[in-house]
Amino acid sequence: MKRYFAHIIALSFVLTACNNDLKDIQNLSKKQLFASGEADSINVKYTDSAKIKAEMYAVKMLDYGKAKYPFNHFPKGVKVTVYDSNKNKNYIVADQATVYNKTGMINLTGNVTITSYDGKILKTNQMYYDQKNNWFFTEHYFKVTDKNKSFFDGIGVDFDQNFKIVNAQQNRAELKEVNNESL
Repeated sequence: MKRYFAHIIALSFVLTACNNDLKDIQNLSKKQLFASGEADSINVKYTDSAKIKAEMYAVKMLDYGKAKYPFNHFPKGVKVTVYDSNKNKNYIVADQATVYNKTGMINLTGNVTITSYDGKILKTNQMYYDQKNNWFFTEHYFKVTDKNKSFFDGIGVDFDQNFKIVNAQQNRAELKEVNNESL
């Protein structure tokens, strides 16, 4: 009986040691992702036909341009000013952002706030922006308020960059001031 018990203990010790070695070997085979470039205090102006379309400021940028799917990551947040065709300023702020170079998608995360020139404010924890189609979308909770304290909130929304076309999935709204002429 003692001999049988000793064999079980020895076998469990061997199996535990092998498991630890196997985990170490598996961890070695994982690819580490390292930035190929790094920049601090970035201020970029985006132009089209000699007109400034947007300005972006970030404290830090990490460039993963050599990755299989290249991207730039802004771990300390971004502040973006977007100018519309009438030169009105709209603002986007987020705790972090990732720009996927091949797809043109931008992932904004953490305290995402979009403020339009006319006082509308959208807040959410995560928002994507499709640069090719000028389209924002999220599957997370969002809330839009205006200067009259009216609000529109819910889970999941997508809209164009001018807030003209809005598709909401689950939402509710409260209007504080309604213009009778628009009814």
